[in-house]
Amino acid sequence: MNWDDLRIIAAVRDEGTYAGASARLRIDETTVGRRLARIQRDLGVPLFDAVDGLRRPTRHCEAVIEHVGAMAAHVAAIDRIKESQPGPVGRLRIASTNAVAEELLAPRASSFLRDHPGLTLQFLTSSGNVKFSRWQADLAIRLRKPEKGDFTISKLGDVRLYFFEPADRSGDPVACVYPDELDTIPEQQFLRAKRLKNVRCITDNVRIIRTMIQSHHAVGVLPEHSCEGLLADRSLRATLLPKRRDVWLLVQNHLKRDAATRVTIDWVRACFQVTPRP
Repeated sequence: MNWDDLRIIAAVRDEGTYAGASARLRIDETTVGRRLARIQRDLGVPLFDAVDGLRRPTRHCEAVIEHVGAMAAHVAAIDRIKESQPGPVGRLRIASTNAVAEELLAPRASSFLRDHPGLTLQFLTSSGNVKFSRWQADLAIRLRKPEKGDFTISKLGDVRLYFFEPADRSGDPVACVYPDELDTIPEQQFLRAKRLKNVRCITDNVRIIRTMIQSHHAVGVLPEHSCEGLLADRSLRATLLPKRRDVWLLVQNHLKRDAATRVTIDWVRACFQVTPRP
């Protein structure tokens, strides 16, 4: 249960219809109905009865609303605390791959947090995607565009990709490729088109590929934010791929107008505008 769910219960109780709650909360009417159905399923009790075209609260709903009122008072008290802080206040959970967090966000996080003392960032890093629909993160950076979801999505930018190989190709370097489930990404498409023979390293971990390339005995593709130092290595030959990798930003809908979220989004976008040093 989260505060946004409780707001939906209160809005339906006050307005009497899904349409009224939708207008009050500024979310789609079907979303109100779907999320309320999930809430009732999770609680295991009915919250509303349909009477003469209206939604009448059950005794279970009234019991929940009592707690909602108390929580609303606490939220108001928290807002008053926020007003005493300079600038936006909040705690944002950012989900991304390890490479994005370590090489793009982390180097610039300390100055961002210094400039915004009311903000706290929690980094959720993984090679897989968090369940954004289950509220495990507030913001998420994805290297593949989600097909659908109850969130706001925008293009964050595109990332240049480089194919690295030893400058001395007298031997047969090990080819680092991605798992089959990533066949649609530009990196893997480029590698498959080259018909590499010595394919003996399969991973979705960019740091492993980078370490292999640094040995001067392997070939592979890296995003530009993982190329620092490699482009200036004369023992390596770098080829810029014709295609770039799109990067997408996902934001929970209820946070779109939140001041802390807007500041953090601007910072994330700025991180992707920085070109790494050779």
